[in-house]
Amino acid sequence: MTDQDAKASSLHFTTSVLDWYDRFGRRNLPWHGQRDPYRIWVSEIMLQQTQVETVIPYYRKFIRRFPDIAALAGADADEVMVNWSGLGYYARARNLHRAARRVCERHDGRFPQTLEEVLDLPGIGRSTAGAILAFSRDARHPILDGNVKRILCRYHAVEGPPGNRATEKRLWALADGHTPSDRVAEYTQAIMDLGSKICRPRNPLCRDCPVRAGCRAHARDEVGNYPARKPPKARPVKSCRMLLLRRTDGCFLLCKRPPKGIWGGLWSLPQLDDPHIDATRYCLEALGIDIGSGRELEQVRHGFSHYDLVITPVLCRIVTPQCPPSDRRERLWYDPQGGQEAGLPAAVERIFSLLDSQS
Repeated sequence: MTDQDAKASSLHFTTSVLDWYDRFGRRNLPWHGQRDPYRIWVSEIMLQQTQVETVIPYYRKFIRRFPDIAALAGADADEVMVNWSGLGYYARARNLHRAARRVCERHDGRFPQTLEEVLDLPGIGRSTAGAILAFSRDARHPILDGNVKRILCRYHAVEGPPGNRATEKRLWALADGHTPSDRVAEYTQAIMDLGSKICRPRNPLCRDCPVRAGCRAHARDEVGNYPARKPPKARPVKSCRMLLLRRTDGCFLLCKRPPKGIWGGLWSLPQLDDPHIDATRYCLEALGIDIGSGRELEQVRHGFSHYDLVITPVLCRIVTPQCPPSDRRERLWYDPQGGQEAGLPAAVERIFSLLDSQS
């Protein structure tokens, strides 16, 4: 194929995607039509590894509480985590908060306008930066999220897993070649929508695809073989105990998780990862609380990106007459029925629901 033929093919791809978007694209999402880079940024971060339908209520709640960069930057970390709680991948919220403060410190509260400056913010990679600038400024930057990778791998029959460096380099070049000079924001949304609605990971709707005629994987009847997958690895399973230390008033002790690691910055139940640790001794020495016998509840299984965690909740009877008070920094006595605001991991919320159903 000559350079001229390649350009014509790329133009046909782009035009077909835009024509399809004009007829079938989504325009009713709460962040659509926005030119505010802050709101676009929040939506793009939330949409990482999370389905659109899941994101919508969290986005609305988050924007109501933090309507602009200054509001987010001025909030404390606990408040940010409360408004993110349940959405998962909590490093996204921590990075969003850090980045908002950096924008206020270095850019007078105005979201930066160049790719290099946006990439300097915590938690923003090349594809997310490109999407933010495309949607807010119609600036020509390619994107390469999971949807786009899948489309390009199938359309061009790209060999090799998308995570491989050489494969990713080729995909970026292809994405750049298809990105138009005008209608950039619409094309960016169109290619995302095409991946989520038509060129799906499973059961793609090839008969409805606007670029089916030029798709090499479809021509070979090998759509299911693209993108190439790495050989699956056995998924590790870890286990722990979580202690339900309940006072006579019905409040349970929560401990603040370290800022890094799983559930970073959230409030969680005291956790014992080592099965040989004696719970009674741990509570007395680490928490200053004397407990009596404990009762194991039904196990809860929680999936992370790289492993599963099997949690055994243990309901413990507190013997100590006077428990150490809440300090809101490291420990908190929490009433699950009291409407108290605290950022909890989804697994802990499930444990409280389980306890409520068994009481």
